[in-house]
Amino acid sequence: MNKRIKENVGIVVSNKMNKTIVVTVKRQTSHKKYGKIITKTNKYYAHDELNECNIGDRVKIQETKPVSKSKRWNLIKLIQKK
Repeated sequence: MNKRIKENVGIVVSNKMNKTIVVTVKRQTSHKKYGKIITKTNKYYAHDELNECNIGDRVKIQETKPVSKSKRWNLIKLIQKK
């Protein structure tokens, strides 16, 4: 069975924790009844082993097994420095 690994691209909003970053991922959906385009935002805690990310950086994260109570994502690569 081939499972699909989830990947997202987002912006770092916090790096105050050790080896952890908070990434916001924005996606646009249309309202079910009215059809207006809405921007939805999700925050994910991601594991940053080298503490290389800063606030405002664009990063790619990938879903992984739980690292801690709230971390379920892993930093794949730093796409763009701020």
